[in-house]
Amino acid sequence: MSKTFTPKAEDIHHAWWIVDAQDKPLGRVATQVAQVLRGKHKPIFTPHLDTGDHVIVINASKVKLTGNKATQKTYFRHSGYMGGEKHIPFQRMLDRFPERVIELAVRGMLPKNKLGRQLRKKLRVYPGAEHPHQGQGPEPLEV
Repeated sequence: MSKTFTPKAEDIHHAWWIVDAQDKPLGRVATQVAQVLRGKHKPIFTPHLDTGDHVIVINASKVKLTGNKATQKTYFRHSGYMGGEKHIPFQRMLDRFPERVIELAVRGMLPKNKLGRQLRKKLRVYPGAEHPHQGQGPEPLEV
C-alpha cells in the first residue's frame, strides 16, 4: 500500500497564462480558467493545496453566450432589506462591468472556502486587449 503524495512547497511552481476571451463562449472560458487556477492540469494536483497557476483574461467585454442566454440570463443580488432583490440582465452587466461577468462565472466553479478565495486572487480580468503583466511572461492558453 502506497502513501498519498503531497507536494512540498518547493515542488509547487505557479506559472502565468493568458486567455483571449474574444468571441468565445463564457462557460468554456470559465471552466478552462477554473481548472488552471485550481491546478488540475498538473500531475501534482492536491485538492487541499494551491497548486494552480495565475491566469490573465483579456477582451472580457467581447465574450459571447450561446442560444437565447444573452437575453434571458440575469445576475442576482440582494441588499439585505425586504424586497431588496436586484436582477441585472447579462447585457447591462457586460456593458458596465465586463470583468465581473467572467469573475462571477469562474467564482461559481471554485471551492467555496478559504482555498477558493485564495485562488480567486490569482485571476486577473481586463475588458480590453492590454494588461500590465508583460513582465511575468504569460504563455497563451487555448480555449
